[in-house]
Amino acid sequence: METITENACSWWLRRCLLVVLVSCAATLALAQQRPPAVPLVVYNPYFSIWSEADKLTDQDTKHWTGTRQPLAGLARIDDKTYRFMGAQPRDVPAMGQVSLEVTPTHSIYVFKADGVSLTVDFFTPSFPKDLDVLSRPVTYLTFRAAGQGDHDLSVLIDVDPLIAVNTPDEAVTWGRSRAQGLTVLNAGSRDQRVLNRPGDDLRIDWGYFRLAVPDAAGASFAESHDALSSFAATGKLPEADDLDMPRMPREHAAHLAVVLPMGKVSATPVSRHVLLAYTEDYAIEYLGRKLRPYWQRNNISVQQMLATAESEYPSLEQRAQKFDTELTADLEKAGGKAYAQLAILAFRQTLAAHGFAADFDGTPMLFPKENFSNGCISTVDVLYPSAPFFLFFNPALIEAQLKPVLEYAALPRWRWPFAPHDLGTYPLANGQVYGGGEATEENQMPVEESGNLLIIVAAMGQEQGSWEFARKYWPQFTKWAEYLRDKGLDPSNQLSTDDFAGHLAHNSNLSIKAIEGLAAYAQMARGVGKPEVAQEYARAAAEMAAKWQTMAFDGDHYKLAFDKPGTWSQKYNLVWDRILDFNLFPDKVRQTEMAFYLQHLNQYGLPLDNRKDYTKLDWQIWTATLADSPADFNALLAPIGRWLNEGPTRVPLTDWYDTKNGKEESFQARSVVGGVYIKVLADKQLAAKWRDRIEH
Repeated sequence: METITENACSWWLRRCLLVVLVSCAATLALAQQRPPAVPLVVYNPYFSIWSEADKLTDQDTKHWTGTRQPLAGLARIDDKTYRFMGAQPRDVPAMGQVSLEVTPTHSIYVFKADGVSLTVDFFTPSFPKDLDVLSRPVTYLTFRAAGQGDHDLSVLIDVDPLIAVNTPDEAVTWGRSRAQGLTVLNAGSRDQRVLNRPGDDLRIDWGYFRLAVPDAAGASFAESHDALSSFAATGKLPEADDLDMPRMPREHAAHLAVVLPMGKVSATPVSRHVLLAYTEDYAIEYLGRKLRPYWQRNNISVQQMLATAESEYPSLEQRAQKFDTELTADLEKAGGKAYAQLAILAFRQTLAAHGFAADFDGTPMLFPKENFSNGCISTVDVLYPSAPFFLFFNPALIEAQLKPVLEYAALPRWRWPFAPHDLGTYPLANGQVYGGGEATEENQMPVEESGNLLIIVAAMGQEQGSWEFARKYWPQFTKWAEYLRDKGLDPSNQLSTDDFAGHLAHNSNLSIKAIEGLAAYAQMARGVGKPEVAQEYARAAAEMAAKWQTMAFDGDHYKLAFDKPGTWSQKYNLVWDRILDFNLFPDKVRQTEMAFYLQHLNQYGLPLDNRKDYTKLDWQIWTATLADSPADFNALLAPIGRWLNEGPTRVPLTDWYDTKNGKEESFQARSVVGGVYIKVLADKQLAAKWRDRIEH
């Protein structure tokens, strides 16, 4: 008996020690966050540069597709040169990277060498409510330095003209210009094939990259092949540059280079900055019309835009500091540190997966690209998962995404009784290309997209406190609601948004979407003053929800498909039942599912369903938001936090990965990661705060 007690005590002590060690390890992991990829310059699907390494000096910077777009940085401390950005030149030693911090609007690296501390700060002022600033294609690159003792410091930024072409064999032009208070180095493709082709794994090859430097910086400039080697050897740029050289293919094209003298660096910090921008005359083609970027809607010139961006830099930085601090605190309070890290990484990526254009009357139009999926533009089942981000920060941006889709759906050419899937392939939004396109019903997503649009519009109307958008396109919404009432309870063999899983009949989660879609239509009907219609469809939704519970029940959980006992799936569509106050399903449905999910977690997350080990990042957070307790939410989130900081995938956030090995299945840099904001959207008090927040 005594031996048993000792063994029991020993076991208990070992278990307590294990709990402490696990807790400490979790705390350390959060303190040493290692993003899968770091957003550096992220504006739209074409102007999107990332670091996919632990250190900024480990690799060249890349476009989100993985194609090299090198931004290089060298620092000359007294008479010795170091690299702080990029892998070249390899014979130049790297500064020691001390830290990395990613906030909603900043990515901040700190380096040290020879008694000098150098902070390298990429700042993109992506304020969702300030459309003028949000649409401005500018990232500020700021250098702050301090030192022990006095040290001479100068910094070189070198930009490879790959940034302005799709492939290295394209010819490039380059040159120098002026804006008020700025010297501007420019590079662009020679041929300027504007909006020349749609596609997925493509870079832009029209418009111009701009490296703008304030006159006060006292900088020197060069367009040269040899800037890096010259600065590494001497601390200076070549005496002669290639400004007047013939315009060559990219491999012979000059790099854009600027040297910023920081002077004597001591305990008093010194700061310099440059502007990184990309401008093009046309951003999107919509139904045969070429649309200008939103920032250009009032015929503002590039020079005016850059001068304004420079003059507003101090105030934007001040706003951003407040924005980042406040948002980070609210994210941590709502979901913990791991959730905050995820939502922060999703912030700029969500916005940068869109093209931001203006209609002919200046109305904002926002076009998401389905990155590394199929390149579709304005995919409805991409708008749906990203919607929580925009509903939380600025519902007007949802309207800017929906307007092109609803205008297209109202045309006679869209002759189907269900909603469209897409508007084409980015950047050409000239009509659906997915599945049967406009020609056939084959491989369409009829229940999926109809339910998506009804739910999004109802959520937008609730957040805006206005139902004018619903009223404007009421015939379309009525047609889709009628379709869901007829076809939605027990969907036929068809695709859903998780189309990589293939066709599935009797999909119970898709059925939930149809039911919630009918309730959304009823809510819209009340908003537009049609109480009898509202009552009819609310009753239909309630009746279908009651039938669903019997059809889907499978003992300790609910089935993947009504005709497949022993199967299961994440019922992420159920999240709108509480957010939109439908209350169609009793609490026991959520609670039963949650208890089941907690028993099926893998190393890096909860599988999408019983068929495979892969999952979707966005849907996991929707599913976790169904939890009644913070403990259950945290239990589902913990594996995702491990995946963020330990997983093998080093790309801009993927939303489709394997829960056992953490590897990316496909998809990266997509806007759907905005779906992780469902957690804070579900907090009505917090959502109201950010919806009504004044940013200026």
